[in-house]
Amino acid sequence: MSFIEIIILSLIQGLSEFLPISSSAHLLLPSQVLGWQDQGLAFDVAVHVGTLLAVVIYFRQDIVVLLGAWFKSFGKGEATKESQLTWCLVVATIPFVLLGPVLKDIVQLYLRNAWVIATTTVLFGLLLWYADVKAKQVKDVFGLNWKSALILGLAQITAVIPGTSRSGITITAGLMLGLDKKSAARFSFLMAIPVISMMGLYYTLELAMGDELVDWQALLTGAALSFVSAYACIFFFLKVIERMGMMPFVIYRLILGGALFAYLAYS
Repeated sequence: MSFIEIIILSLIQGLSEFLPISSSAHLLLPSQVLGWQDQGLAFDVAVHVGTLLAVVIYFRQDIVVLLGAWFKSFGKGEATKESQLTWCLVVATIPFVLLGPVLKDIVQLYLRNAWVIATTTVLFGLLLWYADVKAKQVKDVFGLNWKSALILGLAQITAVIPGTSRSGITITAGLMLGLDKKSAARFSFLMAIPVISMMGLYYTLELAMGDELVDWQALLTGAALSFVSAYACIFFFLKVIERMGMMPFVIYRLILGGALFAYLAYS
């Protein structure tokens, strides 16, 4: 990759991982539309590490509190709202652990193309609009139970399809379950921590067993840029989400999907 490609792809990963617009779609589009070479497994690992560090550092205080309450609930059997929320995160991760590897192989074979991206970009954009307009949005994250967490975990699984958006579909599901916008986004971002961690570990093991050459300068640059852009994205998104709602992202998805359909139809 050229240095410009490294910068653009790193920023795409950092910004789109936590916005409801699909990072996998935006990382796939340059190769599908612009003819760029695939960025490779090592670069995928690097930018995922960058986004993981961003979300962990941003929610570091929440993580300490939640894990502390969770471990205390084992020793003394005291259930608190924080320990219950941590259990909800555990339950929400189970579908990805059980189904993620299987679905990943199916997606790699059949669904990594621009037509799928265009369709899912529009379809899940409309679903996000419906949830934003119609859902009650009266609960905070502590209003979730294990059934709600399981639904959110199953929603997260659909994000293996390019164009769906992990944050987009989990925020949509959270809104439909009655969470307010900020709480839906917060739980979605917390859900990302174990998922991105497992993805990073999986890709790292795959990379270690392969023979791909490593360009360390490209990896470090990608990790740093994805970290900075992801942290800024989380910060500003949570600050403004209650005021602006989801409509800007819905409009963006519809424009992007429409442009892709037009490009594919006439290319």
